[in-house]
Amino acid sequence: MIQDNLTAKQNDYAVFLPAISGFYATYVGKQRDPVNGPYVDPTRMPAGIPDMEQLNWLNSQKALFPYRWSLYSGGHANLDLNKQDWSEDMVRNREPGTFMLGDSGGFQIAKGLWEGDWKANSGCAKAQKKRESILNWLDNISDYCMTLDIPTWVIHDKKASKACQITTLQEAVDATKFNNEYFMKHRKGVRNGGTKILNVLQGDNHTSADAWYEEMKHFCDPAIYPDTHFDGWSMGGQNMCDVHLVLRRLVALRYDNLLQEGVHDWMHFLGTSKLEWAVLLTAIQRAVRKHVNPAFTISFDCASPFLATANGQVYHEIDTTHNSKWSYRMSPIADDKKYSTDTRPYGPAVVADGLVNHFDESPISRHLTMKDICIYKPGDLNKIGKEGKTSWDSFSYALLMGHNVWTHLESVQRANREYDSGTKWPRMLWNEKGDHARFHDIVEAIFAAPTKQDSMDIIEHYSNYWMDVVGTRGFKGKKAMNARTQFNALFDIVEVDSDPEDQLNLQALQQLEQDQV
Repeated sequence: MIQDNLTAKQNDYAVFLPAISGFYATYVGKQRDPVNGPYVDPTRMPAGIPDMEQLNWLNSQKALFPYRWSLYSGGHANLDLNKQDWSEDMVRNREPGTFMLGDSGGFQIAKGLWEGDWKANSGCAKAQKKRESILNWLDNISDYCMTLDIPTWVIHDKKASKACQITTLQEAVDATKFNNEYFMKHRKGVRNGGTKILNVLQGDNHTSADAWYEEMKHFCDPAIYPDTHFDGWSMGGQNMCDVHLVLRRLVALRYDNLLQEGVHDWMHFLGTSKLEWAVLLTAIQRAVRKHVNPAFTISFDCASPFLATANGQVYHEIDTTHNSKWSYRMSPIADDKKYSTDTRPYGPAVVADGLVNHFDESPISRHLTMKDICIYKPGDLNKIGKEGKTSWDSFSYALLMGHNVWTHLESVQRANREYDSGTKWPRMLWNEKGDHARFHDIVEAIFAAPTKQDSMDIIEHYSNYWMDVVGTRGFKGKKAMNARTQFNALFDIVEVDSDPEDQLNLQALQQLEQDQV
């Protein structure tokens, strides 16, 4: 087996974390079950992929593309670690040396999936039970985790506000502070083998984001909490999509002494999928390492590879054309029962049949034939005893999710390599309106400046340029008014059929959604 070792190719780039879906993890984990396994009949496995561990990038020896970093959300996890759950085994029994960022599940609170009154000091038993179980789970499965924040978009969404009983910004702040205090008091502690905790920064515009930071920053201060302080930062709301605010926040952290080496070494950006931001975050990481904290690492996640597949979309091309928009392209490709006996290699076949103009092969797709994906013949019944419209079975989705994960990882690493070459860059990271500086030159100047005011002056000097740096999910600078727009843009999911075999089932789709937040 020839591996594409993406861990070895990571270089000093900002780290993309695939937000593992529970649907995908189930295939890896349940295949290991010695009593009820194998989960997928060996005759259903593609000829070139006889072992499910080849789809598990956290397995350095067997994976087709080893990659040591991932994110997993407690929002769809089984939080009871006292019981064996093979569907969670990809995460619970991951290989030593891999890295897992645990998402605490604040989105589940906002959506009412974790029922209860989440206001500070509400005394709600349901909320408290979940608070206890999620911290225990995070302490035992993750290297770093996010604290249990209340996303500020809930105050703009009447249904969300009703679900969690949070109706104002101050209530969201107070509830998050209450959760932070609980985490700080009851965490296992890094010295005792517990997780490191990231302080989540929310806010739906510059003003509310600044206020949130001032309310929450002390939780990371070792001078105030020498033994229980939080260990880094997670950027949510406006903080994750507005480069102007990101740079201001990092300068503030520097001069508040909250980017200390060995203390605050990690910063995560939630739900970040644009290729330009993969390069942008690498440039920021390098500047902070050079001038502030040599151990500093930026990570970012998205569930796009999984969400795309749930909508029947397959990644098929990585576009890093010079001075243009950089992207990965996905399209509905092959879903036709006429392919159920087609033994042609998958990638060449979809191009030959005119389904797409170009197909970037992955280590998974190279082992697939058309019939490995389009498994159902006319007249075949699916798992619920019906003849569905689709030619895909559930495992078809899992195979294509694996392909999409590789393509997303490859696109992130390729974008960084292309930018580093000095001959190609995306249009967004070239300041055409002013002195034609490349983005990384501006960032270098900001962090090389001798004083905080000098750094802030440089940031403000380029305020017009920041408006052209499109934030993740389409936002530009201060034009991003609130995070409700962000939520609506992200979860525009089209259901093609109500049949679970035609497009997963509702529960699986909910799990995929939860991965992104």
